[in-house]
Amino acid sequence: MLALDGVSKSFGGRLALSATSLAPRVGSTTVLLGPSGCGKSTLLRLMIGLITPNSGSVSFDGVPLSPGNIDETRHRIGYVIQDGGLFPHLSARRNVTLLAGYLGRDRSWVERRVVEVGSLAHFPADALDRFPSQLSGGERQRVALMRALMLDPEVLLLDEPLASLDAITRHDLQTELRQIFARLRKTVVLVTHDLHEAAWFGDEIIVMREGRIVQRGSVDDLLQRPADPFVAEFVRAQRADPRLVAM
Repeated sequence: MLALDGVSKSFGGRLALSATSLAPRVGSTTVLLGPSGCGKSTLLRLMIGLITPNSGSVSFDGVPLSPGNIDETRHRIGYVIQDGGLFPHLSARRNVTLLAGYLGRDRSWVERRVVEVGSLAHFPADALDRFPSQLSGGERQRVALMRALMLDPEVLLLDEPLASLDAITRHDLQTELRQIFARLRKTVVLVTHDLHEAAWFGDEIIVMREGRIVQRGSVDDLLQRPADPFVAEFVRAQRADPRLVAM
């Protein structure tokens, strides 16, 4: 479905992503894991066409992304970023339905879909007419998820969607997100720097460093069979977290 073939990216002469090939498994959750600046968010933005590669190609259903098809392709991909990225001057409802309205979807379909995605995201119906400034951080992320799911996309991309939340809210949303992924069976790519979060969500975990993939596999592969000293050090540093002691 979604595939990158020899894709690289530089910014101002600095290499952010070395030539990388990746095809997330359909219907599973792939986690991009690594420290800040390792290229994982760059990889995600290339997948949705927010930036263009310096070399290689990104394709969807075998068709390379291009200026002529990027808008239509993006309608098949849901995208959630840290802090939600909501329009502050629009209500939660309008944030969720903006693109569907722009595309001319039937009003009754839009209303039914709002109820469906609100139920999925556990967002209270009586908060739909509130503005982002009137919502908690967790509620804003639920609205962002509803917006991403509104058009029933085939692929869902999430860029550290829980990083800015408090521990309790983050735990609750982690649990709910995994249930949503299991229920919908969409192709999901999630970016995080947190090993516990990667283990919680990932069917496959891809570890990145300095713009390249250094290991891919299960959490057991990372813990028991690190591919190089960096992976071992990265795991060791995070295993000090009591959540990972049992791993």
